[in-house]
Amino acid sequence: MSTRSTTASIKITKSLVDKLTPPEKGQNFFRDNELKGFAVRITSNGAKSFIIEKRIEGRVKRITLGRYPGLTVEQARKEAQKLLGKIATGSNPVADKQLAVLQAKTLGDAFTDYLNARKSLKPRTLYDYQRLMKVAFPDWLKKPLLSITKDMVAKRHIKLGEENGEAYANLSMRFLRALFNFSIAQYEDHKGQALIRENPVVRLNQTRAWYRVERRQTVIRPHQLPAWYQGVQTLKNDQFNLGGPLVADYLLFILFTGLRKQEAATLKWDSVDMQHRTFTIIDTKNREPLTLPIADFLYNIFLDRLKAKQNDFVFPGSGKTGYLIEPKRQIKKVCDISGVSFTLHDLRRTYITVAESIDVSAYALKRLLNHKMHNDVTAGYIISDVERLREPMQRISDYLVTMGKIEDYTQQQ
Repeated sequence: MSTRSTTASIKITKSLVDKLTPPEKGQNFFRDNELKGFAVRITSNGAKSFIIEKRIEGRVKRITLGRYPGLTVEQARKEAQKLLGKIATGSNPVADKQLAVLQAKTLGDAFTDYLNARKSLKPRTLYDYQRLMKVAFPDWLKKPLLSITKDMVAKRHIKLGEENGEAYANLSMRFLRALFNFSIAQYEDHKGQALIRENPVVRLNQTRAWYRVERRQTVIRPHQLPAWYQGVQTLKNDQFNLGGPLVADYLLFILFTGLRKQEAATLKWDSVDMQHRTFTIIDTKNREPLTLPIADFLYNIFLDRLKAKQNDFVFPGSGKTGYLIEPKRQIKKVCDISGVSFTLHDLRRTYITVAESIDVSAYALKRLLNHKMHNDVTAGYIISDVERLREPMQRISDYLVTMGKIEDYTQQQ
């Protein structure tokens, strides 16, 4: 049997298909003389499959029916007759197949596609998203997107509010809204029309069902700083807890820099310049490196950490990450000893509050906190390098030292 592609009048039979031999390269087609558009294809690796070829919406389309011998000649012919008949009446089997695949997309599929599209997600963000899906929507992962209704969203929002808290319920629904917005843009039919026409989370807006969750505004007040500092010093002086001094310095470092907990914990020694008294946070929330001056009090913390250096991190940890993970037990101990309840983010808010109270300029504070200023026209003309930040950084540090009554503090120049 010739292996060249041919349009000769032949009838596709089992005997003919069995005798087909593969071409040296590429593929050959043998078209049926009885059923126009029906053909068998053989490739260079010997694979044989049945196809139909037909002009659909102005373009010739080739649709694979299945492989031989898994699909017999008789079965292939019947399937070809059925599809060719649909095409003749105006149907588009290719589009129908694509639409069926899209309509079967589940929430879990959308989540996977969402993560694949956002390849630059930070590990912590990725973990938070995965955790949220497991807690808030574990029973929805296999549900087709089109089956998730507004009523389901409204009921799940209430349930999450009762079981996990109102803030968590809102957070979960905001992420679900993001997944559906992504799906609306991602999944389209062959004409470019969105498969999903409306985001079901819109029900919460329409009925004003979002929980009113007040933004946390807790800070350590100036009159609380002495007790808080003494509580931290208790950790530093604990001879029976080798990690006490490390955690104490970590807490003080966050208070005196206003950094986020992860930014502080992941600071490496190769980003610290003791000679010029600067340090740089590479992996920030807004992905823009932040270089800050080292105020006098911070300089002493760096000296203490340098003496106890264990690895590449300023605040080392014993886990696989190599850096200190949020020390919840030690934080609770400081809270109990001092009578001052706080979280790590409260320390950042305290830093901001102090800076504002001593009239640090808005532009300097934004630079110290690494807040973007792209929408501020005036800020575009101000260049705040690390030396221009040294004076406000030192003023904030001196205020904290004074209000905290840190009497044993000695400047090491």
